[in-house]
Amino acid sequence: MRRPRGEPGSRAPRPTEGATCAGPGEPWSPSPNSMLRVLLSAQASAARLSGLLLLPPVQPCCLGPSKWGDRPPGGGLHAGPVQGLQRLLEQARSPGELLRWLGQNPTKVRAHHYPVALRRLGQLLGSQPRPPPVEQATLQDLSQLIIRNCPSFDIHTIHVCLHLAVLLGFPSDGPLMCALEQERRFRLPPKPPPTLQPGLRSGQRLEAALSCPRFLRRPQQHLIRSLAEARPEELTPHVMVLLAQHLARHRLREPQLLEAIAHFLVVQEAQLSSKVVQKLVLPFGRLNYLPLEQQFMPCLERILAREAGVAPLATVNILMSLCQLRCLPFRALHFVFSPSFINHISGTPHALIVRRYLSLLDTAVELELPGYRGPRLPRRQQVPIFPQPLITDRARCKYSHKDIVAEGLRQLLGEEKYRQDLTVPPGYCTDFLLCVSSSGAVLPVRTQDPFLPYPPRFCPQGQAASQPTTHDPAQRVVLMLRERWHFCRDGRVLLGSRALRERHLGLLGYQLLPLPFEELESQRGLPQLKSYLRQKLQALGLRWGPEGG
Repeated sequence: MRRPRGEPGSRAPRPTEGATCAGPGEPWSPSPNSMLRVLLSAQASAARLSGLLLLPPVQPCCLGPSKWGDRPPGGGLHAGPVQGLQRLLEQARSPGELLRWLGQNPTKVRAHHYPVALRRLGQLLGSQPRPPPVEQATLQDLSQLIIRNCPSFDIHTIHVCLHLAVLLGFPSDGPLMCALEQERRFRLPPKPPPTLQPGLRSGQRLEAALSCPRFLRRPQQHLIRSLAEARPEELTPHVMVLLAQHLARHRLREPQLLEAIAHFLVVQEAQLSSKVVQKLVLPFGRLNYLPLEQQFMPCLERILAREAGVAPLATVNILMSLCQLRCLPFRALHFVFSPSFINHISGTPHALIVRRYLSLLDTAVELELPGYRGPRLPRRQQVPIFPQPLITDRARCKYSHKDIVAEGLRQLLGEEKYRQDLTVPPGYCTDFLLCVSSSGAVLPVRTQDPFLPYPPRFCPQGQAASQPTTHDPAQRVVLMLRERWHFCRDGRVLLGSRALRERHLGLLGYQLLPLPFEELESQRGLPQLKSYLRQKLQALGLRWGPEGG
């Protein structure tokens, strides 16, 4: 947010409207090596001028709208006049006409029009063997128009104007270049904090390091060293929460740091509330890491027993992390599935998210805790767990392999032989689902029920407990994309939520076919990807007719 003018630390005032292209009290003249000097000289050759002006056309779509709404959306009230003004600028026959179109249409001028005008100025000056001289007032007026309006430019428009102004030879210390450069610097990200002073305590150095942008990519060694130098009394809950959030946010599965958090939690158990504990436990579930600290689970069980009724959402968040680690304590499950707890959270603002988490916990009890005999979540309280792709997948959809895999399956099998992004009970979203007969033939999905029953019907005693039975002879095969961001930063361990989803889908009876990102990234083009998918499906014994291939 910009500071008001006149306050300490605010930016220097911009050049006033009456400023000229030269410094105070000096006549304007191009720099000795400037392009404008070449353009203004009558001896400049057309070939040299065209070579200096080899710039791509400046279009609104490539510049992008600024956050102030430089360009109205398509079909808006002023879309036609704005586009018409751009055509007039591109077709201007002289610098004076160019300036008139800009000066006489202030309501139609947008930020992207100024790079168009600068480029057209260069084209006009370079299109003739002996370009006519340009009046100084024309350049001054054009400079003033840009200076007045550059605060509304987005960063890309500023860069383009700077580039064109340099090529046209505007003085680097003149008002135009200074105003554009000042706006460019104003939009740069803030500088990182200064180097940490040796006098700071180890805990303060650790907290400062966690807040410093320069350590976002490779912070591990610095954090480990700072943590090793810190004394136990300097590791406050705030510092450890910052560390836990940092590891979870950046998917950093650092055993030394995670063990340090676990030890801190055990040592400081009596002083920690469940709202702090939920943040400390978060990276263990997300990073799929069960600490070696022997008192870790007994400590959490005591905290849950003490704090469960005080902070319901924090309690459920802790259980969600433990669910990803397959370490759910029965006593805590008894409490959160009790009618009193469910009635208590029903009227709270976070009732829906708590019910979703309780539904997932109930699924984990159904699939992974056959010895549990306590209360369960009533069926009327259950909601779909993850009814749509996870937020990380939606945010990174343009980097995903899902579209090209879908096209490969369409050409290989046919559109009727698979379903994409299908949510199966109790609420897990699948990437691609196939229905396969007992002989291995891929069946049209529309002729089959793609869902397996939930709760599943397990095999009789004596057979594998993880193999559900069904009267339907068709198998369901789920192709699971394992993208790069589905793993911890080291690329070898699945994140806890991903591992949980795959584990539960397997326990429900779906046959999983993982597609790792390393293998997908090694495929060069659609033909190679189709061959890769064919080999993967045939390795499972699947077959399909020639009409799908």
